[in-house]
Amino acid sequence: MSLFKARDWWSAVLAEGEEFDQGCLCVGDVDNTGSGYDKVVVGSYMGMLRVFAPHASHPGEGPAAGAQLLEVQMQDPIIQVEVGKFFDFSKCCSGSSRCSELLHLAVLHPRKLSVYAMSGVAGNVEHGDQYQLRLVYEHNLQRTACNMTFGPFGGVTGHHFICVQSMDGVLTFFEQDSYAFGRFLPAFLLPGPLCYCARTDAFITVSSTRQVECYRYETLAVAMDADTRQDLEQRGKSSGKRLTADWTLVLGEQALDICVPSTSPSATSSIFVLGERNLFCLLDNGQIRFMKKLEYSPSCFLPYASVAEGVTNLLLGNHNNMLLVYQDTTLKWAAQLNSTPVAVRVANFPELKGLVVTLSAKGHLLCSYMGTDPSFFTAPKVDAREVNYEEVDAEMKALQKVIRRATKNQGRAPAMDRMSSCQSFSPQQALIPEMNGIAVPSVTVKCQMPIVPLCPVLPTDFHPVPLTCVVFPVLFVSTGSVSQLTVAFSVFLNGHYTPADLTGHIAVTYSSPTGVPRVIQCKFALPLLLVCCPSQASKNAKYKITVDTNQPPVSLSEVFPGTRSNASQSHALGFQLVAGARLTALASRSSQRYRIQSETFEDIWLVAKELVQRLNQHFTKLGVKDFHSSFSGPIPLPEYFDIMDHHFELRLTAGRYEDLLSERAVQFRAVQRRLLTRFKDKTPAPLHNLDTLMEGTYRQVMALADTAEANRAALVEAFSRLRSSTHLLILLLSLWQGLGTEQTAILDATLLPVLQDTPQLGWEESVDAAVSHLLRTCLSRSPKDQAIALSTTQLSMPKDTSRLKKHIALLCDRIGKGGRLSLSSEANTPTPVMMQGQKRVCLHGSVWANRTETPTTYFCPGCPRHTHPSSLSSQDHQSSL
Repeated sequence: MSLFKARDWWSAVLAEGEEFDQGCLCVGDVDNTGSGYDKVVVGSYMGMLRVFAPHASHPGEGPAAGAQLLEVQMQDPIIQVEVGKFFDFSKCCSGSSRCSELLHLAVLHPRKLSVYAMSGVAGNVEHGDQYQLRLVYEHNLQRTACNMTFGPFGGVTGHHFICVQSMDGVLTFFEQDSYAFGRFLPAFLLPGPLCYCARTDAFITVSSTRQVECYRYETLAVAMDADTRQDLEQRGKSSGKRLTADWTLVLGEQALDICVPSTSPSATSSIFVLGERNLFCLLDNGQIRFMKKLEYSPSCFLPYASVAEGVTNLLLGNHNNMLLVYQDTTLKWAAQLNSTPVAVRVANFPELKGLVVTLSAKGHLLCSYMGTDPSFFTAPKVDAREVNYEEVDAEMKALQKVIRRATKNQGRAPAMDRMSSCQSFSPQQALIPEMNGIAVPSVTVKCQMPIVPLCPVLPTDFHPVPLTCVVFPVLFVSTGSVSQLTVAFSVFLNGHYTPADLTGHIAVTYSSPTGVPRVIQCKFALPLLLVCCPSQASKNAKYKITVDTNQPPVSLSEVFPGTRSNASQSHALGFQLVAGARLTALASRSSQRYRIQSETFEDIWLVAKELVQRLNQHFTKLGVKDFHSSFSGPIPLPEYFDIMDHHFELRLTAGRYEDLLSERAVQFRAVQRRLLTRFKDKTPAPLHNLDTLMEGTYRQVMALADTAEANRAALVEAFSRLRSSTHLLILLLSLWQGLGTEQTAILDATLLPVLQDTPQLGWEESVDAAVSHLLRTCLSRSPKDQAIALSTTQLSMPKDTSRLKKHIALLCDRIGKGGRLSLSSEANTPTPVMMQGQKRVCLHGSVWANRTETPTTYFCPGCPRHTHPSSLSSQDHQSSL
């Protein structure tokens, strides 16, 4: 048996099908025996009232045998039960001290409050004593009750009053068998826990605004009284004072229960509030004494007096079936229960005092204590034998091999195949029939992968805007121990602009047999004919890009086999973008050049990328190993900057619309408040055209919202065009200087750091910071420039794009002069930039060459430190102007 487990002293399982909550349990000497021992009273939502007198079970009898004193079926559900002095015997007898100490049982129903007296008659037969329940008085409630509390309201002595909180926020007070008054709580929405503090004669509750509110009984007694909320608003100040809280404290979370423990006069007075994630201890004036953050979900709690002075003990149950004992904020003990408690009490019984009584939501009643039971078991002596360390070592090695073999194969992620194929490159009919008079094509993509069976799979597709994806049902094909997963989806264009990329990827999320979550990703390339269709080639265009190669020109019909073209015009091929302009690809008959031309600069990107890729694939199939493409320049920065300025202007416009919309919203709320004040005024007053102003402001708000939404859609389109232009710029730079894969990836990450604009971070400020970092590190002119640290200030939207244009132009200039892009620390040493006619000088001042290109290794003949190339260090191989 575990040490940290509650020791069962007595338990009982109530009838099945009944439900219980925190108000369904109370303890006390309800039958007034005068022995000082408690009985356990349990009420259920099914209307069943039970009274138990627990005792230690004897051998041979059941756990609840002879412990149940009474069981009564009520007509209504039981919300809460309490034991207290709810009857004043001075009205019916001499009022002796013995009569004034008698306890009664208060039972709260949804529409009724009943007070009972329980009495027992000694039996003369073996069946034992007989107990009966007698109704003393009851109150019919006009409103549905939620909970109740009791105490000596107003400082009375010898008896208790009852306060019932209704579901609509009315506190109804009963003085014994007579109705006292009712009060509405201000700004009420939902009921919360309610508790009475006898030290301050105040009621404490938690409102739906998640704040603790304290109302004094004296304030409640003199406040305005009304039967309905309409009467409360009509009477105003004529019926009494307006009800206000004595103090409030914001919790920030919903409260589960409130309790005010009865402590000695020397102890610190405290009010305990149990929240969903924290435990609060407050002073009587509402100040926080301490707060304990809980790492679990609590279910109930009970503060009680401690033997130590100045501290309070606390029993706290959670949904992990644990009962924890705290002394203020220090955890003293933890005990495991068999069920989750919803109510906990401390009771005294004849055999044992201070037992913990817990009740679960399904009716498991348990009386337990925390501690240890003495164990009289003695382990038998074993025969001593010599240990063979060689056998133990061999066994340990064998077990380690088994463990490694099991952990190596456990939860291994199956390899996902790459995108298998597109079903058809020919245009298919999409969900959208046509766009700009052109039929919208659709392409179906299928991905297959082996995956372990009986694993939940969730496929997710990511595609560039404005492409739209329709995912078909996932298909499983089981072939024994491994299942084949097929994910198919249809992709088509759903926007009036061309996407910036035709590369998508699919992510499949599943769980391994051991429960470990796994994610597999696969990239796939969509065909060019998804966004365009073949058309007639045009002779003239505004923008032209020329790509040079080192191999003889080939027919474009061989490079683009999926397109239809005339045999006589194999050197020219036309493309009509579904949501863009017409493009033409031309192959020179005499030189080794290819040209792409169009009326829009950004639309050249997709065809240029496709042309370069297909040329590489074509000559690779022919066995040409030294094929490469190049671009002779110049870099089209002015066209690129025009698209950048258009995108930035839309961002500025979006900010202006946001400011105007905020101003109109503030004006609209101000007019609303002014009109509400006029409507609530008792004496009618003219509106002074406030209604007209409100209607006009509303129209302005709606018009600004529509305009801002249209500008947002235009901004998304402009950013897609900016991405296409940036991809084209990166392609031209890589062809211009022959950049490798690593350098192209760095340039791509620098100029395209974000995939979409957000109000907090935009493309311009991100690119400016990234380009500035490259200019200060690997593209810097001297070590002095490289020593300048990168600015750590927060990125913000610039006022204009002049600084960004200057940095991008400088980036292109330094790359064109031999700058090398790298993120490694060794490569961040500045590369010398040479102008025509300049001489190279090593770090020691020796002139070694009169060349213009940048070699990879520098050797300085005549320099005293450069005696042999093999003895040169990495620093000696560097040179500068």
